[in-house]
Amino acid sequence: MVQTQIAPDKIRAYKASSYRLEHCSPSIALRIDQQHPALAGLLSQRGVSCGAFITAHNPRGTQQSDQANDAAHAQLASQLAALSVPCIEGSGSEEGTPWPAERSYFALGLSLQAARNMGAFFNQDAIVWVGADAIPQLILLR
Repeated sequence: MVQTQIAPDKIRAYKASSYRLEHCSPSIALRIDQQHPALAGLLSQRGVSCGAFITAHNPRGTQQSDQANDAAHAQLASQLAALSVPCIEGSGSEEGTPWPAERSYFALGLSLQAARNMGAFFNQDAIVWVGADAIPQLILLR
């Protein structure tokens, strides 16, 4: 078992969430530990073997104002652009709960370590990592 400071109910929610890539055709909804054929096709089409689904919203799972979340999302976009990482906008949420969907990016070709660093910079509990097998994994950051 992995040692973490993250509460079990939060981990359950992260694992139950759907991580949607909203601006690609066809649209793709990632689920933790479930391969999605269109995701494998997207990685191949874009010539990358990995990607990371990252948000800057609601650091450490604590709801922030819309203004704070919008500012953090813009900062995340700026940092990804500075790295010349192609991204697809998306959102993550657990259906059937009052928690709002969190705007996110799927960063194509971003290394696992760079994705971890980016998530940690924005004080996130976790990121979603996709390797060459196209199976999304929940990567805990604290």
